[in-house]
Amino acid sequence: MSKEKTSAFLRQVPLFHDLNPQEMERVEEITISRFIPRKSVIFAEGSEKEAVYFIKNGLVKTYKTDENGHEQIVSFLKTGDLFPHTGFFNQNPYPATAEAIVDTRLLAIPVKVFERLMLNTPSIAIKMMRVMGDKIRELQEKLQVLSGQDVKHRVLSFLLQLAEQHGDVQDNKITINLPMTHQEIANSIGTTRETINRLLNQFNKEDLLEVDRSRIVIIDLEALKQLKELR
Repeated sequence: MSKEKTSAFLRQVPLFHDLNPQEMERVEEITISRFIPRKSVIFAEGSEKEAVYFIKNGLVKTYKTDENGHEQIVSFLKTGDLFPHTGFFNQNPYPATAEAIVDTRLLAIPVKVFERLMLNTPSIAIKMMRVMGDKIRELQEKLQVLSGQDVKHRVLSFLLQLAEQHGDVQDNKITINLPMTHQEIANSIGTTRETINRLLNQFNKEDLLEVDRSRIVIIDLEALKQLKELR
């Protein structure tokens, strides 16, 4: 990626919104471009945190593995997203495994190099911590909402979140081009594959959505929203 494209991309990242041009230039100087082929692991849960990543284009899933080897999806990440969310501000290992769902281009900022930059330019750290605080509050609010819902409402919330974050609007339909298995959807919201199969089949029969292995098409977004509001 050219220096100009890297600069333009980083300026769109919310974490850096408050940085002035001089601070932004310092960040750009330590940024590295990486290409990750589909189904390649970017980092493994528990390994030393060497870098923080930003998705230039592509899709990434992060997941934790339990003692039985089952995946628990933590998040699906798209262009512009930062991961891991713990970012630059602690020394802990990577909290989850990150894997490219499709061929993905990343920008990486090495943690140790960035720490030296923050020591030399404390204003960068202060501005970024403010943004991270807002992000933490947002995640806490989402967790509160999900934890108080039954499985059907968690599925509806998850589908609406995917539509908002990954959906393309075409002919009054929303296409979510995200190659997810029913098991991965189940792992994302803490339920079984059988439950997901049953609910998605139900939504399909009600002409709310269509699902195949590479995408979800929401036919009636308003009806999905109304269904979520019903108790």
